[in-house]
Amino acid sequence: MRPAANSIDEYLEALDDDQRLALERLRKAIHAAAPGAVECISYGLPAFRFDGKALVAFGAAVKHCAFYPMSAATVAEYAEELTGFDTSKGTIRFQPGKPLTVALIRKLVRARIAENADRHRRPKC
Repeated sequence: MRPAANSIDEYLEALDDDQRLALERLRKAIHAAAPGAVECISYGLPAFRFDGKALVAFGAAVKHCAFYPMSAATVAEYAEELTGFDTSKGTIRFQPGKPLTVALIRKLVRARIAENADRHRRPKC
């Protein structure tokens, strides 16, 4: 078990080259889709906050990498485009050599921004 990272850079430094490269690409695509997103470590994973709300996260496991849109609704909305990836509620797993496309990452991140904004606009009972 590796020690907890204090930053995304520290988290990535501990990975094998193939996973590090795949996740650095994912990180760059998240920043491009959500300018102004703030990096953090949340529950031991590299994550992003936008307008003070949790947006997305990513990580590496022994046999795969994962992107966490933190939303079952977003994963379901893009299910057709995620064919070929192992998905579950709020999680998309992929191999470092077969990553998500930048265009799909952009769509997922923007969908999460919209979802967070919509939640904020809804009246509370």
